[in-house]
Amino acid sequence: MDELIVYVNGKYVKKSDATISVFDRGLLYGDGFFEGIRIYNGKIFMGNEHIDRFFDAAKYTMMILKHTKEELIEIINELIKINNIKDGYIRLIATRGSYNLGITPPDDELINPTLVCIASNISMYKKEFYELGINVIFSSFIRMSPSMLDPQCKSLNYMLNVLAKIEASKRNAQEAIFLNNVGVVTECTGDNIFIIKDNKVYTPPIHVGILNGITRILVIKLLRELGYEVYEQEFTRFNVYSADECFLTGTAAEVVGVVSVDDRTIGDGKVGINTKRIMEEFKKYINKVC
Repeated sequence: MDELIVYVNGKYVKKSDATISVFDRGLLYGDGFFEGIRIYNGKIFMGNEHIDRFFDAAKYTMMILKHTKEELIEIINELIKINNIKDGYIRLIATRGSYNLGITPPDDELINPTLVCIASNISMYKKEFYELGINVIFSSFIRMSPSMLDPQCKSLNYMLNVLAKIEASKRNAQEAIFLNNVGVVTECTGDNIFIIKDNKVYTPPIHVGILNGITRILVIKLLRELGYEVYEQEFTRFNVYSADECFLTGTAAEVVGVVSVDDRTIGDGKVGINTKRIMEEFKKYINKVC
């Protein structure tokens, strides 16, 4: 297999030659943001929505990007073509570039942002987990308040998510759910969460401290088109434990069922019938647009 080609600061280079400076602010301070985008059948899935969010993050972080939205789409499509990717994942990364060791960034005119784009394959969960469901825990770590750092910006500082993933792994679970500082369910380390009770669907509202995921938005739309009542409202771990069904959504994860939380069986311990229905509807939508 040919070596993967990635994009780094205007050049398409082999993976083994892809480097950035040790003084890059993304490395030193997490001073940057990223976006994850799926590829299906060699086509970008919901690319405009992801690129718009990437530029929103640039505004939020007061970072001036040197590329237009159209240029980023061109870069992604070129990487798909070069690497012959049919079904895969795009990781788009921007940092404030290289400067010195101080926290204070340089003046705007001195900033030369780093832009990296990787097109590769990804498997958030093993195939059998989509058939059998995953095991999840509540993390002991508290979700950061949006008043500290808004989750709509996919910051390069993912330490909280990493620690929660390690915690889940040590407890033989595949994912972890964050509560906020008042015990309200927010989201997982890489997914949004939905629960179903009495055929009604519930998902946490944005204000509790979640990323308004692009897959989340699509799934809510699809659920309502299927006739489900969907409520964006606060709930606690009690509601998760007592749910009839639970599932997660995300760009990398797509839609995956949850069969246990903190060793408590959800429903009958199998991926629920409603969850299977939305999984199928999601696949139909992908096939329609890609």
